[in-house]
Amino acid sequence: MKSILSILIAVLFFTACASDQKRVVVFSKGTAEINTENKTIKATDGAGHEDKTVDFVGKNVELTLNTPAGDAKVTLTENGYYIVNVKSDTIIGSQVNYTNPQLANQVITQEALRFKIDSLENLVANKNVGKANRNFFILPNSAVHITDNFDAIIIGPFHKMRSAEGKDGKAPEVYRFYSIKEIRETIAKLQGMTGEEKTEE
Repeated sequence: MKSILSILIAVLFFTACASDQKRVVVFSKGTAEINTENKTIKATDGAGHEDKTVDFVGKNVELTLNTPAGDAKVTLTENGYYIVNVKSDTIIGSQVNYTNPQLANQVITQEALRFKIDSLENLVANKNVGKANRNFFILPNSAVHITDNFDAIIIGPFHKMRSAEGKDGKAPEVYRFYSIKEIRETIAKLQGMTGEEKTEE
């Protein structure tokens, strides 16, 4: 009887822990040192983009950040998937639809180009941004809750992923992120395709 009670208590304990799970993708320039026990993230201004994924358990998880942007604390209160930005640059991104690469290479109309330019310019200006709109403006030394879905795919800056497979017949939930510099360069290229002049920064 005691052993059965012990098993039930253990099951309840692990269920409670699982329900308080936070999955964190850390975006850094160079390698970030992540201490899951002390809940600290230390980053230097290294070379190249890196991202690491770690899990934390707890109702409210407070992380201490030591980065090129300074020292900060962020608190993760919702369960699910987060991005923590310990780069010096702002990170911008949104949910995207990944389809067959052949479909992705179809010719885009001028109207669609202008719509995409407007959308990107709004992102850079931090307009209409938020989880409800599935787009995100992530400042240095900040954490943003992206989704409740632990099976979501998060793609960081400078990755060249062009397609993603679904699961159980469902389309994948994919979020694509860029540095603010990448977004501005993309806007300039798109404007060149429409014959428009480059937007002033």
